[in-house]
Amino acid sequence: MRRPAPWRWLTRRLTLSLRWKFALTVMAVCCAVAAVLGVLVHNVVARQTVGHVREHVRTDLDTALDLFEYGTSRADINSVLDPPELPEPLSELVRSGERGTMVGTYRGQLVMWAAAPADNRVLAVWTPYSGTRRSLEMLDTAILGSAVLAATAVALAGLFLAQRISRRLGTTAAVARRITAGDLDARVGVGTGRKPGAGPAGQDEVTAVAAALDSMAGSLQSRLQAEQRFTADVAHELRTPLTGILASADLLPEGRPKEMINDRLRALHRLTEDLLEISRLDSGTEHADVDSYELGALVERTVRATGLDTEVHIATDPATGAPADTVVETDRRRLDRIIANLVINAHRHGAPPVVVTVDAPPGGTPTIEVRDHGPGYPDELLHHGPQRFRTDAPGRGRGHGLGLTIAVGQAAVLGIDLTFGNAPDGGARATLHLPAQPPRRPTAAHR
Repeated sequence: MRRPAPWRWLTRRLTLSLRWKFALTVMAVCCAVAAVLGVLVHNVVARQTVGHVREHVRTDLDTALDLFEYGTSRADINSVLDPPELPEPLSELVRSGERGTMVGTYRGQLVMWAAAPADNRVLAVWTPYSGTRRSLEMLDTAILGSAVLAATAVALAGLFLAQRISRRLGTTAAVARRITAGDLDARVGVGTGRKPGAGPAGQDEVTAVAAALDSMAGSLQSRLQAEQRFTADVAHELRTPLTGILASADLLPEGRPKEMINDRLRALHRLTEDLLEISRLDSGTEHADVDSYELGALVERTVRATGLDTEVHIATDPATGAPADTVVETDRRRLDRIIANLVINAHRHGAPPVVVTVDAPPGGTPTIEVRDHGPGYPDELLHHGPQRFRTDAPGRGRGHGLGLTIAVGQAAVLGIDLTFGNAPDGGARATLHLPAQPPRRPTAAHR
């Protein structure tokens, strides 16, 4: 039978929550200790209490035997000859010539028997045992109640302590996730009550882990900022002399050498501009200039501007059969840059045909897919995303790796989800999921 959802939630909480594990472990240990101590206390007290009753009834038995020899008795001693209520094991022991004591009943009440042989008969003495039994039961109840109270108190204390530790670890994990997502300003210092960048205070291991994470984040941030400054400075320094060299190259006599020089200079100029764009994206200061545009027309114009042989498929309206008139709010320049980079990358590293598909179902999320039919994206890119200056993938050529990096950065500015994958029948596939926007009719200038 399928387990109800609340039970699955409880099982998951008990399985995965550190504070519940800690609290239950502490409570289990406390219960085990309380059980052992309770058994020990019960045995010691019971041995002493029952031993006292046995000693008392044996004394009465000795006195009763002395009186039996003289043929007398005393009213304060409860002695009986051959009592039928005497427990059978004790009766057999006495018939063998031994003495003994045993708990039993006499006339419906609980008693402690003591018996001994007397002239081939059984002389027995009894004393009430109900009060002793009640005292032992009350002792057991008190031990059990104390154990439950102690276990509850310790469990609550353990849960409180574990919750504090779990909260601090959760804060540290959340900061680590933020750093992984690119927020290098995130620190655990506020969550641990210590200033960011402070060294380990030696208070506990959680504080040491938080301090180590803060130190690592600070070091990583410093190195990345230094790399970004270096990239921006190099690009800025190269731009001016490159512009002059390009102008000077135009003065060379026409011919193959001039074409080769201009081609390499233009490639170096594009690389410099790409580096400058990446440095601006890394700085986090880029903002989108949003307006309304027809998505299909925008994509067709961008693909045509690349000058590459690319198929464009625009989803049609099921009712009319015409291309769907989908309007999105975006920054046209940035979206053009993303689509153009993906198309150029597909032609450069993939194989024809390169197909761009625009799909915007009514009420759904508009998507743009750029697909080629080459060897597909390498596993490293699929797992870790595009990395600048890394495109040494077998079968996909070589390059600087800046085109996809810029596409990812511009997509982040626009709030677009850009994913990379490989088609089941071969070929690389990049998919843009645009943010859903309420339809708004664009002006003529935006068509």
